[in-house]
Amino acid sequence: MRYATDHKQQTREKLLSSSGALAKRGGFAATGVAGLMKAIGLTGGAFYNHFPSKDDLFSEIVRRELANSPLARLVERGTDRARLKRLLDQYLSLAHLHNAEGGCPLPPLGVEIARAERPVREQAEHWLLELHQAWSETLDDPDLAWALLSQCVGALVVGRMLASEPVQAQVLDASRKLVEQVFDEVR
Repeated sequence: MRYATDHKQQTREKLLSSSGALAKRGGFAATGVAGLMKAIGLTGGAFYNHFPSKDDLFSEIVRRELANSPLARLVERGTDRARLKRLLDQYLSLAHLHNAEGGCPLPPLGVEIARAERPVREQAEHWLLELHQAWSETLDDPDLAWALLSQCVGALVVGRMLASEPVQAQVLDASRKLVEQVFDEVR
């Protein structure tokens, strides 16, 4: 049986999408090649037709997930403070907290990125520096940009660690209040 000319690319795309979701849901390191391929209905051996190694797949997942992150919308130059605040309010929501698979990759993948090979960390650093630069321009304060970024990502990490939604909501509410205070002072 012959496959369509774009079959390999379609399979690669399915593998990337599925693996990104699996990584953000349960951790990338914890899922073997066989499990990644089983999720798209193929055998483990077919994996190497698409990526030389599992590390190469992770690198591509990180690149793709960061580029599609909710925070990526805030890399645009010229974002005004009102828009940044609105997007941070959305970021610090229960809906986002409960959507690890479709949300920002930093909270669920941050530790794995930190443990990854240097090229993956460099890729993440490059993206974070772009985000930082955009926020620095919007806020007119590079230190505040790092602090807000860390606060928002950290709030999601802590919120996801908690078992009860009311306590998760308290963490997110406290973080939104802090962001609100910062924006009131920055005016």
